[in-house]
Amino acid sequence: MSQERLGELLGLTFQQVQKYEKGVNRIGAGRLFEIAKILGVKIDYFYEGAHDLISSPLPASDDAPPVMEFVSSGEGMQLSLAFMRIRDTKVRKRVLDLVKSLADEATENAAA
Repeated sequence: MSQERLGELLGLTFQQVQKYEKGVNRIGAGRLFEIAKILGVKIDYFYEGAHDLISSPLPASDDAPPVMEFVSSGEGMQLSLAFMRIRDTKVRKRVLDLVKSLADEATENAAA
């Protein structure tokens, strides 16, 4: 099914459906239920493998994914919360581009 058709059935534009797919916008439980009905799947379909993640022990702090380390830091938490308050998607994209550019520059300077 195309994003455009799914959007029509949900009363959304295909751009909004794209944002759900890319993770830009969160999908609420009610909307997820609607999507499951439209696609003819059980709601469990969207949670395949989730039980394994929940029942597996959390990694030791040395094995924690970098994103968890980042979000656990003071700056990471502040940056994440501030970023989530930016509603304008164009501004969010520009902030992301800025951060990537700064990170690339730092990597290049470290390699030099």
